This record gives sequence, structure tokens and C-alpha cells, in this order.
Amino acid sequence: MHGEYKVPGGKLVVADLQIDAGRLTDVQISGDFFLEPDDALERIDKSLVGLSTSTTADGLTAVVAEAAGPEAVMLGFEPKSVATAVRRALGQATAWQDHAFELVDTGRQHPQMQMALDEVIARQVGDGLRKPTLRVWEWASNAIIIGSFQSLSNEVDLEAAERHDVTVVRRVSGGGAMFVEPGNTITYSLYVPSSLVDGLSYADSYAFLDDWVLGALRELGINATYVPINDIASPAGKIAGAAQKRLANGAVLHHVTMSYDMDVTKMLEVLRIGREKLSGKGVSSARKRVDPLRSQTGLSREAIIESMVEHFRNEYGLTEVGLDDATSAAAERLVAQKFGTEAWTARVP
Repeated sequence: MHGEYKVPGGKLVVADLQIDAGRLTDVQISGDFFLEPDDALERIDKSLVGLSTSTTADGLTAVVAEAAGPEAVMLGFEPKSVATAVRRALGQATAWQDHAFELVDTGRQHPQMQMALDEVIARQVGDGLRKPTLRVWEWASNAIIIGSFQSLSNEVDLEAAERHDVTVVRRVSGGGAMFVEPGNTITYSLYVPSSLVDGLSYADSYAFLDDWVLGALRELGINATYVPINDIASPAGKIAGAAQKRLANGAVLHHVTMSYDMDVTKMLEVLRIGREKLSGKGVSSARKRVDPLRSQTGLSREAIIESMVEHFRNEYGLTEVGLDDATSAAAERLVAQKFGTEAWTARVP
């Protein structure tokens, strides 16, 4: 049995093994990583022999760490990287290439419907009713999207939001507030089974699920890097922020908003916390726009999205599908029951 795991920003770890009576045998770990001392690899291989095939990712990680020993130097990988490769070999964790991804076109939608579609599609993936999916959002109107646990009154100047015709919505994932205007941001969601991030911590899964878009941006000439916990940046500054929600039915919702050409002056009028954050970073109110993607590529928003999607397609494959009536109806019900209600939007007043 064979499993591979490419560490985001790191090296490839490969696990080859056999199984006998529910136990691991003939284990061989390899890869292009760096490890000292030499005999640490032999100790790691031997430590995995005899383990049950049902050993958890945490259990495998602990065994590998103990076998390597405190003196071991592991560059480009970690004990949990070995655990992930082993879990993939056993079929208990999956890789990108194990899935047939779909690109769903949901059209231009207003903020409340965007939130509902995110939850509905994620639940469909978790329930096995839909293949793992990529969605690029098209905004029909201005929005402030606050994190699941943020205070509405602390984050948003509601009078300013009304003045600028900005709809305030609350998403299901944590993290900070986002300000979006149609045409000025690129927002995308990944809906995947939890097996794809098996053994990864929340922090590690952010880097793992964003790794493809770093490659897409580099193809466009942007030296994009992942900045823990949930940012994508370039030498010219922050490009994007990510948020994530793991559902009880086994789905992972991972969504990212990237700045194409942001009106910072307007953002600071409607976001209270944004004023404090940017003032601490020395951003002048005279700096009216932040345009990392537009200025660094010289491309239209549409061209950047097309390039990103094509990169994903080349890496993992994509089949295009439309928004079906059942999904649309389920999302509309969720707007009425949840995302369009004051009870949800102001659940943390």
C-alpha cells in the first residue's frame, strides 16, 4: 500500500507498507526531506511495524516522534507528516487526486444567499450528495461578512453600512470581518470531505487547502506566501484571509476572500475594528484603495479568476456544473430560517 503527502511549503513524505491481520508490516518511509541522524529513519520504520491499522493520526504521530527521538532534526516535514502519509496508504486519509472535483457556478447572489449556499453545499458534500466542490462567488451587492463569534455592534457601524448600502451578514465560520463590493474582491470556497485533512490540525489545514492558490498566484507573477494562521500575503502586503468550518457530517468548508481593488476609505467607515487595526499599522486614511491583485498582475479580476480556476483544473481536474433547483431551494429556505434573520445576524450583539 502506498501513500504520499506533500507538506505545504515543505517536502514530500512517502509511506509504503503492507498489512497482515490488521497490523502494519514492511513499513518504509521515504521522501525528499532532510533528517539527521541517518539512523532516525530506520527507527521510525521499525516503530510503525506492528501497529494496528486503526491507529489514529495522533497515535501515529506520537509513535514517530518518540522513535525519532529528541535529538532528531527534521527539515521539511514533521512526525505528523509521516502519520498523514501512512493514513493515506491505509485509505483512511485521502489526497487531492483521490477526488473528482466539481466547479459549481451559482451566479451572482446577494450576501444572505451566499452564506446559505456555503452551508448547503458543504452539507451536501458531507452527506455524499455532491462531489468535492470549488465555488467562486459573484457578488450582487455590497456586504460586510462578520465571523461566527464576532460582536455585531463592536465590528460594524450600522449607520454607515446603511448609508453605503452595505448588507451585514454573519457566516458560519470564525475569524474576522470582511468588506466586499462587487468587482473588488475574489471570494472562493472549497467544500471537501474531512478525509482530505485527516491528521492535520486546523492551522495546518489552512496552509494545506490554500497551497494550490499560492501556486496559481505565482504563475501570475505574485510571490505569494502563507502567513499563519489564515492569511495569504506577498512582499507588497496582505492579499487574502481565510476562514474554515468543520461540519459534524464530515465536511470541511474553507473559504477565502482576496482583495482585488479595495476601497479602504469606505471600509473604514463601516468597520469599527478595521479602523483600530489599520491605525496601528500606520495606514493613512488618505490611502483610498488597496489593490494587491490588480496592481501586481495588471490583469482584470475575471482574468485572474480564470487563471486560478485553470491552475486548479490542471492540478486536480474540474467538471463544471450549474446551480440545481434543489440546492437553490434549500439555500432560500436557509435564508428565511437563519441567515436573513436578526436572531442569527445579531446572535452576538
